[in-house]
Order: sequence, then structure tokens, then C-alpha cells
Amino acid sequence: MSIELNHIKPTYMSDVEISTSDVYLQKSVLFEKGKTYLIVANSGKGKSSILNFIYGSNTNYLGSITYSSDIIEDSILNLRKTVLSYVFQDFKLFPELTVFENICIKNDLTNHRTTPEIHRFLRKLNLQNRTHALVSSLSLGEKQRVAIIRALCQPFKFLLMDEPFSHLDDWNIKITSRIIEEELYSNNASLILTSLGSEYLFDYDKVFNL
Repeated sequence: MSIELNHIKPTYMSDVEISTSDVYLQKSVLFEKGKTYLIVANSGKGKSSILNFIYGSNTNYLGSITYSSDIIEDSILNLRKTVLSYVFQDFKLFPELTVFENICIKNDLTNHRTTPEIHRFLRKLNLQNRTHALVSSLSLGEKQRVAIIRALCQPFKFLLMDEPFSHLDDWNIKITSRIIEEELYSNNASLILTSLGSEYLFDYDKVFNL
């Protein structure tokens, strides 16, 4: 599978604002399965926007995005269930539900993980004692780890991550990045990660400056 962006431009940004971008306004930007990509930019430069465009949750752009996949029904909604998984910067968790319930909302759609597998993720990320806690009671770092676990509880060929380690300490970043690497390898999947600065947690195939 691959994702190709052609002449992408947010409708709410001027040509001047994105004139030096490696992604915006480019004739072709190709993301291929099995590779790892980093998108670097300061705040307000459109990092979240580019992931939202790919995920189909924001369509306020000019240009086109093409998905080359072997999925028979390749509507964007079906792609979200089968090949695109997303760790949002603002988590998109349900505060009135527990940690386990938030994860199961995603997993129940695909039955991708067994209950023991989910608990294994929770133990690895030191959340085993928060399994039945309401998300509203969690710290930002705990919420971020829950959002990452939830994203891993579905099939994917592209994992989109929007500043996914911004609230984690070095120890949790190390553990979390190792788990992500294992999942990318087992799924022969790609990572598209955004960051405010250079992230050397992964061996990136390509770095884009937005």
C-alpha cells in the first residue's frame, strides 16, 4: 500500500506560509508501506492538518490524496478500520469511560486483540493499576499512553502519530517507542510521525520539513 499527496494546500493557509514546505504544494509526496517518516515543523505550520487530511477527518484542502491498497472497499471510513490508525494530539478519548472501555471501543469494531493482549499492553506501559479508572482522572501522560494502546488495537498499514510523546518522560518514551517498533515490524506497516523538533527514536527513511 502507498499514500500519495499531490499539490496539497490547506485552504486556510497562504502560499507564502507554506512556500518552503517539503510536503505542501509539492507535485508528489509518497508514503510507502513498511517505511518510517518524520514530519517536523513549529507550531501552527500544519502538522496536525497533514495527518488529518490523510485520515480524512479534515477535507479543507486543495489537491488530491490517493490511497493505493488491496482493500476491496477503499472508502475512507473502511480504510480507517483496516489500514489507517491514528494517535491524535488531543487523544480523542472519552473522559466518562474507563481506560479499558476506551480501548475496547476501538477493538470491538475489529476484534483485532484478545483481552489478554490488551492487558499485556497495559502492563508494559505501566497502566495495569489504571485499567478501570475513568479517563477523566488520568494525567496527560497516562492519557497519551492509553491513546497509543487504543491505536494499536486495530489492523493498520499506516500508523499516524501527532506529537505522540509530548507528555511522556524518557523512560516511558523508551518503552513506548519499543512497543511501536515491534508492532510496525509485525504488521509490515509504516509510521508517519509529527514533531516540533528532530526525533531520533526511530530509524527514519525520510524526514520532511513542513
